[in-house]
Amino acid sequence: MVLANFRVLILNGQVLRSWKNIAYRRRPLSTQPGLKELVQFDKIQDDVAQEVLRNFRVIPDFITEDEEKDLLEELEPKLRRMRYQYDHWDDAIHGFRETEQMKWNAANSAVFNRIKSEAFPGEAALLPHVHVLDLADNGWIKPHIDSVKFCGHTIAGVSLLSDSVMKLERETDGSAFVALLKRRSLYVMTGCVRYEFKHSILRNEDSYFGDLKVDKIRRISVICRNEPEEENL
Repeated sequence: MVLANFRVLILNGQVLRSWKNIAYRRRPLSTQPGLKELVQFDKIQDDVAQEVLRNFRVIPDFITEDEEKDLLEELEPKLRRMRYQYDHWDDAIHGFRETEQMKWNAANSAVFNRIKSEAFPGEAALLPHVHVLDLADNGWIKPHIDSVKFCGHTIAGVSLLSDSVMKLERETDGSAFVALLKRRSLYVMTGCVRYEFKHSILRNEDSYFGDLKVDKIRRISVICRNEPEEENL
């Protein structure tokens, strides 16, 4: 069965569909605030869609406005000293500046501890630095898969300042879907989505979620990853 223009409602990791075997049952639906449509499939096999939903989720309003402000206050002094770049060593990003940070103030450390608890359960060893990627309003991220030499099975990012649309596509069978990454949301990709699907942040002229035009302005993402698997070192 092929699903065309199939939309799935996801809220805080819970899939609002009848597929019992793919729902993230973190807490009852009645306690889930702020219902939003966040993922849209296009021409994807039913079994692939189920696998995707086991390995990708978006949590809206993962951080508060005050927490976003605290993160920006710590990041902006360093970012302001950097220029936006319009080429990249592996041609993956256009219109960006980036840095890494290991130490954070107490308030922001608490945010990253929450990300770790939500996205990296168990004994997963996180990379010691957080990747900070600042996209200009005319910037975008081209389709790519993060190198297995530099990070492990899970990637989790919080979006600051702007909404955006992430597209994920697998070359082997043409499977594709898009996710609406709202400001202050957390996305988590793992398993087949992390290793097999190229992901991108769409440029503004292509930035649609269904019929909704999503105009990205400046967007900062703070991204946590776990350590690479030993066999990939």
